[in-house]
Amino acid sequence: MNNTCNQCGECCKLFFINLNEEEYNSREFRTIFDDLAVVEDYSIASDCGANFLAKKDDGSCIYLEDNSCSIHESRPQVCRSFFCDSTEDEYQTMREIIKEAKRNLDNVIDPISKKK
Repeated sequence: MNNTCNQCGECCKLFFINLNEEEYNSREFRTIFDDLAVVEDYSIASDCGANFLAKKDDGSCIYLEDNSCSIHESRPQVCRSFFCDSTEDEYQTMREIIKEAKRNLDNVIDPISKKK
């Protein structure tokens, strides 16, 4: 297990990133409800999903730029913990989702490249 990011950006495109209490209360990160209201109580924020990082219109993380994390040095703990090559059981479903997304992308790209 390498525990290094290969910068494919798939996890940033496929998952909601939830901030822990300290990260949420720091107000350093843009969240999905920032334009609507700030939920002061973290337990209420986590119950309604207000602690999720904001997303772009395409569904990717607001901080993803050119398949790289623009806040990599200060990224949330959950982003620091997950790696595509992790063998931890808690990430099994996430790894499977990423593998499936990559297979689907390969199935789209491969037929296109064969036409050239």
